[in-house]
Amino acid sequence: MRANALCLAYFVAAIALLAACGTGGTTGGTGALAPTPSPSAPWWAPAPGSSFQYDLSEAGLPLPGASIEDIDWEATTASEVATLHAAGAHAVCYVDAGSYENWRPDAASFPAVVLGNTYVGYPNERWLDIRRIDLLAPIMDARIATCRAKGFDGVEFDNVDGYDNNTGFPLTLQDDENYLANLAAFAHANGLAVGLKNAPEMLPAMASTVDFAINESCWAQGWCAQDAPLRAQHKFIVDVEYDDVTSATQFTSTFCPAAAALGDTTILKHPALDAWILTCP
Repeated sequence: MRANALCLAYFVAAIALLAACGTGGTTGGTGALAPTPSPSAPWWAPAPGSSFQYDLSEAGLPLPGASIEDIDWEATTASEVATLHAAGAHAVCYVDAGSYENWRPDAASFPAVVLGNTYVGYPNERWLDIRRIDLLAPIMDARIATCRAKGFDGVEFDNVDGYDNNTGFPLTLQDDENYLANLAAFAHANGLAVGLKNAPEMLPAMASTVDFAINESCWAQGWCAQDAPLRAQHKFIVDVEYDDVTSATQFTSTFCPAAAALGDTTILKHPALDAWILTCP
């Protein structure tokens, strides 16, 4: 009996070990946290030309009025997301994936080694060393899981263009592409659509990975055409212009027709990204 029991114990332990190996975990070095959840259905894909509202003011949910609402991952409640759904809208979860924000509830989770230069114009933010996927993946994956738990339909990853900024780290375009690919894998495993913020240089490699794009000031700065790889795949693109640079007249008379010709959605916002919005006529 002792021998049989011992064999059984070894068998149970082996099964447990195999099960543990089959679940997620860090791969070590700069590897990603393996995504373990599986979506119950394919993730939502926003349709080109959809109406869009962008409100990161954290002053409460704006009244539903657009078919897509991009709002903060932390400040927005599950009840507010449900309200949007009841109004027929989809909710996109804003996540700053490329910079550290010192007011976030998970701020203490970021090791000092990944904190770089202060983000110009935002003294409470610092660039992240996105090469350290082993350190950042658990933090970002927890944020993505929060988005899923609150009922969001998609996630916007901001500040993944460190390669084009003075971050304090020698980041390359390939580094940011690797980072975004890992973020997208976990978001998709959670049933969330993935949005790329700015960083059009990434699109030749990442157009099939992301589901939509959010461009800031691309008409004012003249680079909207760089999203051609996404347009070729008939994916949603929204161009966000700001009224500290662009007048309402220029927006409606020049930018709106240009965006319509490309099939993009375009909106005019205050730089503070509060509830105010001007849409195309």
